[in-house]
Formats: sequence, C-alpha cells, structure tokens
Amino acid sequence: MAEKRDYYEVLGVAKTASADEIKSAYRKLAMKYHPDRNPDNPEAKEKFTEVSEAYEVLSNPEKRQRYDQFGHQGVNFGPGGFDFGRDFSHFQDVDLGDILNSFFGGGMGGGGGFSSFFGGGRQRQRTDPNAPRRGDDMTFRLNIEFDEAIFGSERTIDLDLPSECPHCHGTGAADGSQRVVCKTCGGQGVVIGGSGFFQIRQTCPHCGGEGSVIEKPCRKCRGTGQTTQTQHISLKIPAGVDSGSRLRLAGKGAGGVRGGQNGDLYVLIGVGESDIFERDGQDLFVEVPISPVAAALGGEVAVPTPEGEARLKIPAGTPNGRTFRLRGKGVPSLRGGPNGDLDVRLVIEVPANLDRKQKEALEAFQKVSTQSNFPGSQTFANKAKIFFAHREKLRK
Repeated sequence: MAEKRDYYEVLGVAKTASADEIKSAYRKLAMKYHPDRNPDNPEAKEKFTEVSEAYEVLSNPEKRQRYDQFGHQGVNFGPGGFDFGRDFSHFQDVDLGDILNSFFGGGMGGGGGFSSFFGGGRQRQRTDPNAPRRGDDMTFRLNIEFDEAIFGSERTIDLDLPSECPHCHGTGAADGSQRVVCKTCGGQGVVIGGSGFFQIRQTCPHCGGEGSVIEKPCRKCRGTGQTTQTQHISLKIPAGVDSGSRLRLAGKGAGGVRGGQNGDLYVLIGVGESDIFERDGQDLFVEVPISPVAAALGGEVAVPTPEGEARLKIPAGTPNGRTFRLRGKGVPSLRGGPNGDLDVRLVIEVPANLDRKQKEALEAFQKVSTQSNFPGSQTFANKAKIFFAHREKLRK
C-alpha cells in the first residue's frame, strides 16, 4: 500500500493555513476532481477521495491538532482507509449549484440521467456500541543526539494521549444512564438529504452511525469515553539507530474504549549531526589533519573512534587526501551483526604563524630540495607544457 501523502500537500496549503484558506483550496479541488465531472477516470476518483479525506481532518480543529502532533496515525481511518459512507457533512461547504453549473454549463438540459457519486456511497457497517474498542496506534517523532544513536540511551518522554476516561471507565455515559434510539436517524445509522434525482446518503451526524446515543453523556469526556492524559513513557534507544528508524512500543498508544486494548506507539527517530564524524549507514568518515613533516617522514597520528582514541601509523611519503580504513570501528548493527568501518582521510595542514627560526629552516630546506622531492608538481608541469604546445599548434 502506497504511503499516504501529507494532508497539507494534498490541499496545496501551508501548515499555517487558516480555516478559510483550507476551505477555499478544498472547494477548488473538489470541483476539479469530482467523479461526475470525470467519468471513467479512476485517477480523478482517487484524487477526490484523497482531497475529501484531507479536508475532513484539517477542517476539524481537534483532528487537525492530533494530525499535526502524531501524523496520519493520530487520525487513523482504520484498515479500509477513508470511508465515503462515514460522513459527508463537510461537503456542504461546496456549493452544489456551482458544481452542477460547472458540469452542465448552467443547467441540466436534455433528458439524460444524472448519477450522483454520493447516492451510491457505501454505508458504514454498524457495530455493537457496547463492544470493547482497541485504541488507535500513534506516532511520535523524537530527535536524538549523534552519540545516542551510536551508543544507545534511555529516555523518558511525556505525551498527551487519548486515554480511557477515569470517570465513566470508557463507557461515555453518566452514572445510571443508558443508550436510547437516535431520534435523528430513527436507529438506522444513516440520514438521507436532498430530493429527487440528487440525494446524499451519509452517516448520521448525531449518533455517528451507531443508531443509538447515550441518554446522559459523561460530563468528564462528553460521551466520547476518552480524555487526554499525560503519559510518562520510558524508551530504550538501541545502539545503531539512524534517522528514519522506527521503534514500536506495544500498548503505549491511545487508550482503548470500554475495556479495549491500548494501541501501539511508534517512535520515529531523527539523528543530529556530529562535529567530528559523517555517517553513511553503519560506516563513519573522519578527516584528520597532519603536519607536512609527518606526511613526508611518516609517524603516528591519533584518530577518534566511537570506542575511543586509536593510533594510526602513517608511512613516509603519504600524499594529501589518502584514506585509511579501520575495520569494525564504525556504527554497531541493530541486528547483531558486525560493526561498520571507519574511513580516515588525512589532510596535510599548511604551517601557520611561523617565527623567524622556522622560516629560516624552511628556506634552508627549499635551497637543498630538488624537483625529485616534488614528483606531483613535476608531473603537473609536464602536463601543462603539453597542453600549451597543443594550443599553439591549433592556432597555426
């Protein structure tokens, strides 16, 4: 299943968009992709579904807040995805007259039948309103330091999550109250609006499709069976996680209703940058400066690794930019395999802040040095001569 797009991206608005901006963007897209305007075009129908789902969430302040905090998991529509039979009350924001005029140039005309996309909307299957319901899975984004990703750590995070109402124990009903038949839909769970050829069948907005309502809702949760409560969650971050890693905490998501199980919590990891290392999967890369003397004569240089300082032997005549690989000095494996490697690139540092004696020593070296001491410079000079000779030949 393809990953859902960001709802703000779907509507083409910024995350700071006002309610009016969201409504305006939805109206334009709903008219553009309406199935009756795009017959036999499954792509348009998918776009219309996507746009309607995005608007249903972003036009609702509570759902929008949960989406901004937890992403799609915070407003999970369930295994079947968005349900057109669940609630089309949001479509009242689109002027149906405008849509008809757009479709038919100002009127119906002729005797052709008009098949409403909504008339065939599927009805949400009613479930036992007293049955336990599992809580939603939730997603939380956690940014950690580079060192935490390498070595692992433990965190305690505080999250405001939907939890079973402690006052009514998830029933949504006040003490002594019971469920009664919904007067809006007469117990059917759906209502039908409009008349004639154009009718809209939608989930009953009063009972939510259950056919019954609570006689006296709980004052604490207002009949939802849930309240938002702060949860203190302990999290163990394993060594080797990387940006994009997802940790699952079973039973730490939204609380269940009427004795149902809690959902799961998924923690998406983001890893900060290091001042020393660059990371590529399990491998690390580091640049280490060395003196010209060490590069020319050889020696040892201290190299930082996740496990501590290592000593690297430098052979005489080491050129600038040479890379050495230290096996197993990289990032631990999440799956218990061997560690990655550490690539060490040596960079020759030009001496600075020279005093008189140091300058004299370098000048003395320059006097006794020959071209053979700098083979790279000589090779480059030869290539330059060939280039200029070829250029002169072309000019003649």
